[in-house]
Amino acid sequence: MLDTIQQLARQYAPSFISVRHHLHAHPELSFQEHQTSNYIQKMLTEWGIPFDVKATTGVVGLIEGKNPKKRIIALRADMDALPIREENNVPYKSRVDGVMHACGHDVHTTCLLGAAKILQETKDNWEGTVKLIFQPGEEKNPGGASLLIKEGVLENPAPEKIFALHVHPGMEVGTFSFRGGMVMASADEIYISIKCKGGHAAAPQFTADPILIASHLIISLQQIVSRNNNPFNPSVLSITAINGGNTTNVIPSEVTLMGTFRAMNEEWRFKAHELIKKQTEELVTAMGAHADITIDVGYPFVFNNESLSAAAKELAIQYAGANKVFETELRMGAEDFAFYSHQIPGCFFRLGAGNQAKNITSNVHTPTFDIDEAAIEQGIGMMAWLAVQS
Repeated sequence: MLDTIQQLARQYAPSFISVRHHLHAHPELSFQEHQTSNYIQKMLTEWGIPFDVKATTGVVGLIEGKNPKKRIIALRADMDALPIREENNVPYKSRVDGVMHACGHDVHTTCLLGAAKILQETKDNWEGTVKLIFQPGEEKNPGGASLLIKEGVLENPAPEKIFALHVHPGMEVGTFSFRGGMVMASADEIYISIKCKGGHAAAPQFTADPILIASHLIISLQQIVSRNNNPFNPSVLSITAINGGNTTNVIPSEVTLMGTFRAMNEEWRFKAHELIKKQTEELVTAMGAHADITIDVGYPFVFNNESLSAAAKELAIQYAGANKVFETELRMGAEDFAFYSHQIPGCFFRLGAGNQAKNITSNVHTPTFDIDEAAIEQGIGMMAWLAVQS
């Protein structure tokens, strides 16, 4: 079966590179993936793969092999793009101004489509059922994964395990990486508004000065992590935006802050939320102003089932060779694959997509992100291989 999957992945790679070009040129923002959804539905229909539409643009296909109830595996790909203006000068450059597949979701969707074609053509040669999850809205709260789960994507039939890949430009093309246990952090959004009486900049004694208060608060909030969290428990609190005032001689009446909080422990995560709220409200009040604070709870941490990830790593070694398979580094980024991984055993792994010699090194979420498209053959084959062997 290994030779068959590798041969088919190699055979179909050029046509799926064209699929990736189409998806990359026509990006759509989170929960707006209507053209992408229709494109996927059309391909599944051509291949005779039944599917349902969930969460408006999500597509969930089903491929049954021999003895379809023996084992049920899910494969997931996200398909939304980011509000970034692409700077690459390539034939498949985004045709939508200000929107770009800068996180590789076009590649993820392409790899799952390629794996689906291989699995459909070889379904008489493997046992079980494979559920294909083409998911909207990974880049935006509340995360398309949470919506699909609410609509029953992990039921009827219920998968025993789930896999997803993510491109990694920091790894050379042709490589993979796996990690059991904690992999990525939870992610929550912080919104703070500091309100008070404004006034003339030359008469600060008649104001509370929200800019000064915001400055103290930003520094003070850093102590939430540095003095309350176990230093062996990864956590990050970053204030990433401050807005207020518009001229030199006026102290404004309001300043707003935005930021993010990341953690890898759910108990600490929600304890930190309370500390952030308490610190904000009490410090701002003590300095003569009023604070409104909202913490938008986002994705939990990504947890890879240890035994499943270890088995997947061994399968990857069989597929690509031991010198092409590595350990995934711990990252404080977030992924809504976490919602699946808290429900059933999951394995979220990395697909090498960079190429130093070709200067393909730009990171995700940048306007110059791209991949060495030889990664598509590898991604297609690995997804299909994991589906039939895990």
